[in-house]
Formats: sequence, C-alpha cells, structure tokens
Amino acid sequence: MTRETLFEHFRGKRCSVIGLGKSNDAVIAFLYAHGARIVARDAKERASLGVAADRMESLGIDLRCGKGYLDGLDEEILFRAPGVPPWLPEIEAAVARGAILTSEIELFLELTPARVIGITGSDGKTTTTTLTGLMLEAECRRTGRGRVFVGGNIGTPLLPLVESMTAEDFAVLELSSFQLQTATRSVERGAITNVTPNHLNWHTDMAQYTNAKCNIYRHGQNKLLVTNAENGVTAALAKAHPGPLTLFSSRAEDPTLLLRKPGDTAVYRRDGWVYLHNGEGEMPMLEISQIRLPGVHNLENYMTAIALTQGLVSRESIREVARTFGGVRHRLEQVAVIGGVTYYNSSIDSSPTRTAAALSALAPQKPVVICGGYDKKTPYEPLAKALCNHAKAVVLTGASAPLIRPALEACAPVRQGHLPVWDAPLFADAVRLARDLAKPGEAVLLSPACASFDAFRNFEERGDTFCRMVREFAAEEEQTKGEETE
Repeated sequence: MTRETLFEHFRGKRCSVIGLGKSNDAVIAFLYAHGARIVARDAKERASLGVAADRMESLGIDLRCGKGYLDGLDEEILFRAPGVPPWLPEIEAAVARGAILTSEIELFLELTPARVIGITGSDGKTTTTTLTGLMLEAECRRTGRGRVFVGGNIGTPLLPLVESMTAEDFAVLELSSFQLQTATRSVERGAITNVTPNHLNWHTDMAQYTNAKCNIYRHGQNKLLVTNAENGVTAALAKAHPGPLTLFSSRAEDPTLLLRKPGDTAVYRRDGWVYLHNGEGEMPMLEISQIRLPGVHNLENYMTAIALTQGLVSRESIREVARTFGGVRHRLEQVAVIGGVTYYNSSIDSSPTRTAAALSALAPQKPVVICGGYDKKTPYEPLAKALCNHAKAVVLTGASAPLIRPALEACAPVRQGHLPVWDAPLFADAVRLARDLAKPGEAVLLSPACASFDAFRNFEERGDTFCRMVREFAAEEEQTKGEETE
C-alpha cells in the first residue's frame, strides 16, 4: 500500500481510539482529518476529561468513558494508547474477530518517508535520543540538507507532522516497551541501550518486557542494531542477532572483542578517546574530556548516539554537540547552590539502575538522596547497594517507601547506623527534610528510583515541584541575608 493510499485508507473506516492522552489526541486529529468514523474510549469518567470531551463530541466523535468504556468494541481498527495493555479481554476478543490493533507510533512508522532512528532500553533513552537528534541537526546545518524531528516517548507526537516530511529528513524516536509491545514494524537504525528489570507492574514478566524491546529491530525494515556489550541481556541479544550490528563498550579497549562477524562495527574507549571501528580500521571520534555530562552512563549515551549516526554525521558535528550540550531537564540537573548545598533534580530517574548511575556520576560526593514514588515491581536490592555505597543519608517518600526500607535495612551500613534512613510520606516534607540534613559543601539529590504516579502526573511535574521548592529556599535565604544586613 502506497503512502497516498494509506492516507485515504481511513476514509469511512470505523476506528476506536482507546486511552485518551497526548499520543491518541494526535491519532484523533489525524483520523478526523482523513474522514474516519471515530469512537474515543477512556477508563476515566467524562467529567474528568473536561473541555476535551466537549470538543470531541462537537466534532461528532462517539465518546465512551468510565466503567464499561470497552463495551461494544467492534470497530475495524483499534488504536491503543501506550499505557493500555493489549491483553485486556475486550481487546483480545476484538482482535480475534478480525480487528486490527495498532497505535500512533505504528501508524507514524507506516506513513513517514523520513529515515527513522529509534532508541529503547531501560535507562539512557532520553539523553541518547536527544544526543542523536542534536548530532543530526548539526550535520543538517553543516550540509544544508534535510531536517530532524525528535519525538516518540518524549516531546510531542510526530504524527501531525508526517505529511510534511520528506526522504531527506530524519525522525529520531525514543520508544518505550509500552509503545513497542505490539509493534509490527521496526526502525531503520535502532538501539537498545541496556535492559534491566523495569515496568514489571505492567509487563507480565521480564521475558515479555525484553521481547517488547526487541521489536525495535526484529522486523524487516531494520538495517542496523546498536547495543551494549556490557549488559548481560543485550549482549545475549547481540550474540543471536544475524543482521548488521554495532556493539559499544565503555570498558573494552580492544575492538576485536566487539566485532562478531563481517560487516559489524564497534564503538569503544581508549586513551581518553571514543573510537569507531568499521571492521577495517579505527577512527578517533570524540575526546572524552569534551563531554560536559558526568558519569560513565553518559559516556555510554554518547557511544550509542555515535554508533547510530555513523556514516551520517561528521566528527565535527559530534564534537560540536559535546562542547555545547549540558544535559536534558530532570536528569542530574543542577538547580541551585544554597548555603553551600548543591541541589540536583534527577526526577527522570524512575528505576534503581538510573539512581545508581546518578550516584556514581556524583561520586565521590555523597549526597542526601530523596527516593520513592510509584512502585513498578522492580527489585530494590540494587538500589539499596548503591545508596549504601554513595549516599550520606536517605529520605524515603511516596507509596514505595515501605518497600525500599527493608532492602536498605538488610545492608550493613544501615544496620550499623552509618547510613541514616528517614521517612517523609509527603513529597514536600521529604524535600524540606533533605534540606535540613545537608550541610554546606554537601548535596541534595532527587533521584526517586520509582515512577511518579502516586503523587504526580509525570516525572516532569515531580521535578518541577522540586525545583520550585528549591527556588523558594533560595528566596528565603536571600531574604534572611537582607534582614541581617539591615
């Protein structure tokens, strides 16, 4: 089916949009513009949708909300929001009757003429996606050809822009396991940064979670898989992968350890540089000292982006990004220094491995760490180990606090009183307590190791709340200084 035929394919089709939110808002707009008959479904009650419900109904969209929102699910095409499990009985029954189950990201992949680069993994997706987009943008400016669109699981959906894209353009997508769960198309170049236990409150088990990630490369469109030689799961996936492969390693200095078969490439470090080996010879790509972001995990993010853009960008474009990029918001973001205490917002750290990476990046500094939030059924033993090695004190907050505490109490530093652990169920109280525990020359780190949904709409709102409170602390200190001066 050609692209033009696909645009017309939806005219008169009965389509169900399941789960109303950012990605499916884009789907509704697309379907409406192309003449589909739309049923919009959401588990929330209509009143909570507010003006959005009024707007949809004014367009003639059939709105079904609350209990029974999936009753009568008999439309021809079903668009699933990322957070809606495809194994809901009503959805499975509809698919068994012949309905097509798809999503906003799958429709975008079908329609876009742009070259698509996708990034998934448990940690590092957002920074790697941002770096990849910036490197391509720098090259497009340098050559005067093509444009770069960045989206997927970050930013805004790209579906509304798909009709303006051309074959000279690039679409760089951050892809979650939720988005990839039912995907039947792959990206042209895809990366799996790493795989560790995550989202096990949604996925049935670790095998299903890993299998979803693999959809980024397992279908026919993929021409390159980039993945991590130092992660056990991704190393095993690489070993079984028959197609073109680039392994990266922040430890290996010998590229022959990473080149598995003819046609493979490798990205590695040696003597303070990141190198790319194309199977025939090596090229120094980036001096590590030029990277402004701290931590080995950020070095790996750069390695992934360099691997994904090989042959597409120059070393000058890569080095331009390294010199200028200071990091994404909510990832080890330095908010302020108040009374000699440095405050870091790393609200995006929604898994234990992310918190461990943040603590490692700040070492040897030992911050007061605010942890806790919405539980994703991940094991907390790795988090406890990282906190015991790198934290001065821990403030537990949110729904997962009672689950994290036993893992901490099993560690010797906590049992022996060397690492104090405090409880503050309310987030604002946790931030204030962390401030009171930190002394001049020390740091406060918000790195929750959990999702935010117990108290916030998303990690951005959580991080913004932290930053606002820190700014209030700064204002209070300025006022106190002014009063003392008077």
